[in-house]
Amino acid sequence: MTEKKLGPLNDEKIPPQHIAIIMDGNGRWAKSKHLPRTRGHQKGVKSLRKVVKHCAKLGVKTLTLFAFSSENLSRPNDEIGLLFKLFLSVLHSETKKLKENNISLKIIGDLSVFPVEIQLLASDAERMLSSNTGLTVIVAANYSGQWDIAEATKKIAIKSLSGEINPDNIGIDIFEAHTALAGQPKVDLLIRTSGEIRISNFILWNLAYSELYFCNTLWPDFNEHELDIAIESFHSRERRFGGRNKAT
Repeated sequence: MTEKKLGPLNDEKIPPQHIAIIMDGNGRWAKSKHLPRTRGHQKGVKSLRKVVKHCAKLGVKTLTLFAFSSENLSRPNDEIGLLFKLFLSVLHSETKKLKENNISLKIIGDLSVFPVEIQLLASDAERMLSSNTGLTVIVAANYSGQWDIAEATKKIAIKSLSGEINPDNIGIDIFEAHTALAGQPKVDLLIRTSGEIRISNFILWNLAYSELYFCNTLWPDFNEHELDIAIESFHSRERRFGGRNKAT
């Protein structure tokens, strides 16, 4: 687990082009303060605003956020309802701000479980922000990595049956082009908050050579400084992509 307190991010270093975050710990944050879980989720949205703004400032190209996993559907109905309402509220309140800050939005996952109002609002928000050229924020909602791989396989199988794709030509590039993150930069850095050391079925295909960073900070307490520490840790590593250490 990475807990070393490093210095501030060196402005001369190029930031990771694609950062993914598992935003974990809202419920535990609320419990530690004897507050309802709703307060933890609400405070988590404030952390999200800070991180999005800071990524845009640093020049990160893509920020992918695990907002709502498929497994979250097993939670109590009242909490699921709260998450739906919070998702709707954030879409309502943040789209205009994202537009003003040249940030585009993409939502990945099986949105069919969401109320129609949320589905329509998500589609409208994506369309409204599609021409923006700055940071791309990708929100994974009712998403799982295994679902993503299965969906990509299904799309390729359909195209193979129709003759659009020759099965002999199917390789890594073709498969990746059918995943939810198709067209995005490789995921350089995955951050998970709250002390859990696992990736929880998140963008499995896309994490093949990502650097992983785990910290004890609960998501509602995660801020710009915490992000700088994670990025500084990223810069301290030698990325070999399966090759040998330069010193050997």
